[in-house]
Amino acid sequence: MGVMREAVIVVPCYNEEKRFDPERYAAFVDAEPVDFIFVDDGSGDGTAAALARTAARRPGRMRVVTMPENVGKAEAVRQGVLVGLADGYPVVGYWDADDATPLTALPTMLATLRASGATLLMGSRVRLMGRRIERKMGRHYLGRIFATAVSLALGITVYDTQCGAKLFKNDATTQRAFAEPFITRWVFDVELLARLARELPRHRPGVELDDAVIEYPLESWRDVPGSKLRPAHMATAALDIVRIYLRYGRGR
Repeated sequence: MGVMREAVIVVPCYNEEKRFDPERYAAFVDAEPVDFIFVDDGSGDGTAAALARTAARRPGRMRVVTMPENVGKAEAVRQGVLVGLADGYPVVGYWDADDATPLTALPTMLATLRASGATLLMGSRVRLMGRRIERKMGRHYLGRIFATAVSLALGITVYDTQCGAKLFKNDATTQRAFAEPFITRWVFDVELLARLARELPRHRPGVELDDAVIEYPLESWRDVPGSKLRPAHMATAALDIVRIYLRYGRGR
C-alpha cells in the first residue's frame, strides 16, 4: 500500500462508547495529513458500532481493527502499530482515546520528530509555568515515584513514561521493538524503552537511547473521568518493572 500521508495514529478503545467523540477525528483528518487506526479491544458496550460509524465517515483515512476478545491495551496498541508499520507510513504513533492529550498537539509533535534524528517522541506531562497540565496531585506524585523506579531499572533519566501520546519513526528499530508480544500489560511503555535500548546497537550503532528518544513537554493535558487505571494496578506495575529489568536489564 503506497501511503503519501505523514502519519497514522493508533487509538486503542475498550468500552469507550460514552467518551468517544467521532467529530474530533473527522475534523482532524480533514485538516491534517494524518490517518487513524482504531483498535476495538473486545469491547462489551457500543464501542464497535461507534467506531464503525466513525470510520465510514472518512473511508481510507480512518479504519477499525477488531480484537475478537479483550487482549489489553498493550497488545491492542501493538496490533494497530503493526498494521501502520506494514502499510509504510513514515510515522506511526498511538494516542489515548479520552482526549487527555488534545489532537492539536500532533502537528507540532510530528514536526519535532521529523526534524530530529530520534526514533521515538513521547509526550511528557511536565508541570511548567505557561502550560496547562491538569493532573490530580496524588497521581502526579505516584508518577514521580514510578519514573524514578524506571530510571533506576533502565539506567536512564526519564520524566514520564506513561503518557498515552507517542510517535515512532517507521524504521528497523521500531519494527523490531513491536515485533513480539509484550511481557507486561500495564507498563508496556517502559518495556518499549527497554526494547529500543536493546535494538539500537543492532540497527543504529553508536546511537544511545538518550539520542533516539525525545521527551516532549506537552502544552496541555488533563485528567479525564473514566480512567481504567486503579490503585491496585500500581502493585502490578511495580512487579512489571522487576520483570522488565530481569528480561532486558540495562539495554541487554
